[in-house]
Amino acid sequence: MAGGGAPRSLNRPRQVRVRAGDGERGREGEPLEVAGAAVEAVRETWLIEDRWWTDRPLRRRYWEVVDASGRNVVVFHDLITGRWFSQVA
Repeated sequence: MAGGGAPRSLNRPRQVRVRAGDGERGREGEPLEVAGAAVEAVRETWLIEDRWWTDRPLRRRYWEVVDASGRNVVVFHDLITGRWFSQVA
């Protein structure tokens, strides 16, 4: 590895502030703002449920959205912890 040091993880999720719909403003759970930027469109959403048989199950709702600047952003809501994360593809 050039430069030495420990390898760094690619595509690591980072916690992000998301304002989500509550049923009155947008569909419940749908991101309305990501890191202060308004969501203009939802391109896709999907649910991942895995490792349910372990002591560390995974349950996430992913959203691919377009923000007000036209940037594609992928965020997910960890349905176990309730926290939101962004992840660069």
